[in-house]
Amino acid sequence: GSAKLDAFRELLAEAIDDGHRVLVFSQFTSLLALLRVELDAQGVASCYLDGSMPARARQAEVDRFQASSAVPVFLLSLKAGGTGLNLTGADTVVHFDPWWNPAVEAQATDRAHRIGQTRVVTSCKLIVAGTVEEKVLALQDTKRALLADVFEASDEAAARISLADLKSLLT
Repeated sequence: GSAKLDAFRELLAEAIDDGHRVLVFSQFTSLLALLRVELDAQGVASCYLDGSMPARARQAEVDRFQASSAVPVFLLSLKAGGTGLNLTGADTVVHFDPWWNPAVEAQATDRAHRIGQTRVVTSCKLIVAGTVEEKVLALQDTKRALLADVFEASDEAAARISLADLKSLLT
């Protein structure tokens, strides 16, 4: 059994019952494949996109999701689904696992926050306590704090930012 999968099942069932459409992001295509099997077993229609797909197939999946409310779930590789997509058909975003760079997750969430979105968008992360996922969240917080210091820096805060801090933002 998997506590995370159980939480996902519950979240997904509630979202679908309430008429929401869901983007599910993961950095692991192998996990997305497992979720795809899970959705098929439940009889839940879904779209799928990862970086190995040719541009035409990617666009076909995006168009299918956008055009049909009969497809409530879109499974996306975090990196492949993080840029250049308009997915306003969704109003719920699930990050199945965390990525070390919070900007990448924010960019993925923004796929649903586009011009033409008429609904409130809800975003959530599924994190298991006591795992490396908590450490990834801590790393995200550190990166956010560094960015805040860079962009909102007073002279005093700017003086505290080291070259190593700036390099860590870029890597």
